[in-house]
Amino acid sequence: MTISQEQFDDLLSRTALAALFYYPEVAVDDDGRNLQNDIAYCLEPVAGIADEDAERLRVAVGRVITNPTAHRSELLALVIELAPPPAE
Repeated sequence: MTISQEQFDDLLSRTALAALFYYPEVAVDDDGRNLQNDIAYCLEPVAGIADEDAERLRVAVGRVITNPTAHRSELLALVIELAPPPAE
């Protein structure tokens, strides 16, 4: 399955939103909201990507949600690697 640039853009938007609203206390105390649920939400646009790539994205997205400043460049580099080249 080919994943479009728009789907990767959606993944980045969702990850930014999840990072903006991330609070470790909520992830620990609230049964309905936790980091794994946030990661799953962020990865929805790229469902169907190869398992190995999905796992790499899962780890990178989790890191960005919990510490965006330290890990955003890692996620951007991975998205650039996995996304199709831009159409000219």
